[in-house]
Amino acid sequence: MSITATELKQNLGKYLLLSAKEDILITKNGKIIAKLTNPNQNRVDTAKSLFGMLPENASLEAAKA
Repeated sequence: MSITATELKQNLGKYLLLSAKEDILITKNGKIIAKLTNPNQNRVDTAKSLFGMLPENASLEAAKA
């Protein structure tokens, strides 16, 4: 979810509760400036779930091109 800094200021309590379930990206002037996240979420398990999504022959150079 992405919200503006003004929206966060006006509804901080709401977004603190929502951050327990999903990451919230905070924008200012259209650019992401911060991320509100749940510190108890296990990032290692999340990263492990992504392994195997890319083909074995994928490369950074090919992705840049």
